[in-house]
Amino acid sequence: MEKSFPLHECHVNKVTIIINRTHAILHSIAILLLIHYRLSFFFQHPQNITIPTLPWLLIFVSELILSFAWFLQQACRWRPVYRTVFPERLPADDKLPAIDVFICTADPNKEPSVEVMNTVISAMALDYPPEKLHVYISDDAGSDATLRCTKEAWNFAKYWVPFRRKYGLVTACPDVYFSSSENDNGDYKGSEFKAERKKMEEKYEVLKQRLRKIVEGHFPTNVAINNTRDHPSVIEVINKEEDEVKIPQLIYVSREKRPSHNHNFKAGALNVLLRVSAMISNSPYILALDCDMYCNDPTSARKAMCFYCDSQTPSSLAFVQFPQTFQNISQDDIYDNQVRFAFKVHWYGFDGVGGPIISGSNFCIKREALLGSFNKQQDYMALKRLFGPSNDFIKTLVEDYKPCFIKDGESSRMSLENANILASCSYENQTVWGSKVGFLYFSVAEDYFTGLNLHRKGWKSVYLNPERLQFLGTSTTNFNDSLIQWTRWTSGPVTVALSRFCPLIYGPLKMSLVQLLCYSELAFMPLLNCLSLWGFAVIPQLCLFNGIPLYPKVSDPNFNIFSIILVSSISKSLYEVVTTGEQFKVWRNEWRIWMMRSVTSYTYGCLDVILNKLGMKEATFLPTNKVTDDEQVKLYEMGVFDFRTATMFLAPLVTVILINIAAFVGAVVKALVVDDDGDQYWEKMFGQMFLSFFILISNFAVIEGMIIRRDKAKIPLSSTLWSVVFSMFILLIGSVILC
Repeated sequence: MEKSFPLHECHVNKVTIIINRTHAILHSIAILLLIHYRLSFFFQHPQNITIPTLPWLLIFVSELILSFAWFLQQACRWRPVYRTVFPERLPADDKLPAIDVFICTADPNKEPSVEVMNTVISAMALDYPPEKLHVYISDDAGSDATLRCTKEAWNFAKYWVPFRRKYGLVTACPDVYFSSSENDNGDYKGSEFKAERKKMEEKYEVLKQRLRKIVEGHFPTNVAINNTRDHPSVIEVINKEEDEVKIPQLIYVSREKRPSHNHNFKAGALNVLLRVSAMISNSPYILALDCDMYCNDPTSARKAMCFYCDSQTPSSLAFVQFPQTFQNISQDDIYDNQVRFAFKVHWYGFDGVGGPIISGSNFCIKREALLGSFNKQQDYMALKRLFGPSNDFIKTLVEDYKPCFIKDGESSRMSLENANILASCSYENQTVWGSKVGFLYFSVAEDYFTGLNLHRKGWKSVYLNPERLQFLGTSTTNFNDSLIQWTRWTSGPVTVALSRFCPLIYGPLKMSLVQLLCYSELAFMPLLNCLSLWGFAVIPQLCLFNGIPLYPKVSDPNFNIFSIILVSSISKSLYEVVTTGEQFKVWRNEWRIWMMRSVTSYTYGCLDVILNKLGMKEATFLPTNKVTDDEQVKLYEMGVFDFRTATMFLAPLVTVILINIAAFVGAVVKALVVDDDGDQYWEKMFGQMFLSFFILISNFAVIEGMIIRRDKAKIPLSSTLWSVVFSMFILLIGSVILC
């Protein structure tokens, strides 16, 4: 009997596990000693207590919150694993399962059509049997321009896909191929190839011009803006029967939207694609991509199939998650756009304890995991109560059902009426769409909540990060878009954390304890960070301003506890930065942006959730702006902050800096000039002075933006003045309350 080789392997990094667990034990001991030190204060004789109780209690609570956040993070470091796949061992093309590619776009003003269509074309150029690949683009704006651009993209793909296959190009995205300095000529370098390449480049330049002309001619008026929330469903199959070139099917889908209906953001669009694609192709697997996340490696679909086609893979595998990577990350990534801690550290740990969460994009998921599995003996009426009244869709749920739906663009018009019903805004009424099946609606972070429910039901997932980047997108290049994006990313998981679906109480069913803690870390992280950071950024400084010590003297043995915790935290984070192939400046940038996000994005994201829970505000979803600004890009590449953002973001950030400046400068003056025993003052207040100094040094970019810089991207004077008022108010009121 012929031996079958595995299609994938899982590697456990034992050295990393030993280091992580050893550090966790030692750091935990230091935290316990800190807790003992803080608690001993409350058991002193009242006559020996010289420090006000309230500030001591508040800083203790901040330390406990940050310690709890650290404890949850250790779950993601408990058992990191790494995976390798062997796509060359896959079965023949005729035995590979079919794949539907979902590409979602929401706002043509913020998502440039050239980038979106490059994603579509790159998906059609995947190294996969064309008859088994179906590409769906969801246009949530209902824009006629996007439909016309999709047709232009398909016309170009008729030439690009065969060209890429013929010459074995490793780049699937035409924009990257023609703009790259790398020599990606496959196995050909002759005159025939050069001539064809030149013709293809000319066709691509024509495509870009046509796309820009369509967009520029479509958006001078406000009609398109109004129609984004009020338009009928449109479904159109772009392919034509007379085409001789075999390329994947391309389908444009725009669901119906009316102002009187809740459309459930991206999750609603994905569920419409689930229903419409079931009628057209009903592929057992779905590759979901953001509109700017083009396929960088044509073999990415095959790499995902290495798990599903492997006989050693359990049937409970729901999805394969690839990392989100970006093509425009600068060397000095000041906004931490690469999200290193997630895709280079945490997701490996997630994978070792049951699998990572769905991460918004770049995942290949089994349709059965989202909809369930049914047989021909299933009660059709019961299925209609769950999935809606469409008989044709119910048929697609039956195991091995193969739809005979689309033959060509013309003859499919009558059949498309059924698909349009599935894309109507009222179809999901009185069904369990978004609550029990499909992508779930409870949170704007549909990826997090859907992944949590899948894992809770016993489904598994894997994380695959091959050496060649599989998908590449466009990240934000300015401070404003970055903060808005993180505010949205914050509100989703926190909504789940502060609900009956909180992972700590809702999760335990078929999830391991460690995986449960991983989900809890993601859900509570923004809330825990913003609460603790506000405590550390304000309470010790107010006490320093008023000469109240909150930390032991330098000569006190207990001072070593705090020193050990600080050194331990910095050393471990620096170790992870270095072992993931990054430099010291990445560590510096991550610490700085963590502080900035904690007092801005995390704070506003948590407030947004609380107001929503109180019924004072509705949940909103703002697409990330993908339009690039040359001036902003230049500043980002230079490592200079672009502070042209709303005062609501700048005010808390600048206020914190001003409070720390006032406290630190006041303490230095007092130690050098006012206090007769300066040495004793330094020893008594060193901990708080060092904390303020560390915050100021880490965030010197904010001080520079306030005082030194004179360019247009500096912090506006109005924001600084408002922050001065806020900081003076906090110093005055805080001094009265705490002291």
